[in-house]
Amino acid sequence: MDRKNFIKQSLTGIGTIVGIPTILARCKDEDNDITPIDEESTISGECELSPAETAGPFPIKTPAQLVRENIVSDRTGVALLMSITVQDQSNGCAPLAGVYVDVWHCDKDGNYSQYNSYTNASFLRGRQLTDENGVASFISIFPGWYPGRAPHIHVEVLDSNMQSMRVSQIAFPVDTYTEVYNSTGYNGAPDTSNTRDGIFSNSLLGNMADKITGNIEDGYTLEKVLVV
Repeated sequence: MDRKNFIKQSLTGIGTIVGIPTILARCKDEDNDITPIDEESTISGECELSPAETAGPFPIKTPAQLVRENIVSDRTGVALLMSITVQDQSNGCAPLAGVYVDVWHCDKDGNYSQYNSYTNASFLRGRQLTDENGVASFISIFPGWYPGRAPHIHVEVLDSNMQSMRVSQIAFPVDTYTEVYNSTGYNGAPDTSNTRDGIFSNSLLGNMADKITGNIEDGYTLEKVLVV
C-alpha cells in the first residue's frame, strides 16, 4: 500500500484529531535539524544495532489483539504518521520483511492505556508486519510526556515466531516537541529533557528519530530505521 492510500484509509473515522497529516500528500520537507534517512549509505555503510532499551513501565499486554494501522482510538492531539523501517544487521542492513513491529506510547496528557485508570482501554498501541521494504506504518498522535522522562515512543521488533529481536525507544528533537507542547491541549515543556533522560543518557543519537517533517496544522511524519 502506498503512503497516500495508507493515509486515506487510516484516517477514516478519526475526525477528533487535531491536524491531519496532509503534508504527506505533497511530500514537503521542513528543516527540523534532523538528518534525513539515506537508505543507500545506511545499507552499505555503518550497520550498528539500534539501542536496546526497557520495554516498561507500560508494555503492551495483548499485542496480538492489536494488529492495526490506526492506533489513535479515542485520543486527541496533533496527528503523527510513524514510518518504521527494520533492517537486518546480519545481512548488511538489508530491509527485513515479514517481522512484527509493536509500538506504544502515552497520550497527550501522559497516560498509557491498559494500566491505572485505563485498564480496559487500548489506545495508542498497535502491531504491524513489515512489508517487502521492511516498513511498518502507524497513524497516531504526537505523544505527551510524564514526570521523569523525555518524550518518547516505545517500539519492539519480533520475528515470525513472536520472539523478541529488539526493544528500543524513539526520541524527538527538542524544537519539534517544544512546538507541539506549546499548542492547545498539551501540557507545556516536559520536566526532563533528552539529555537528562536516564534511558537516553548513553544512546540519544541512536534513539533519535531519523527524520521529522510537518507542522501543527497538518500533522507530522516521523521516520525511523531500526537495526536488529
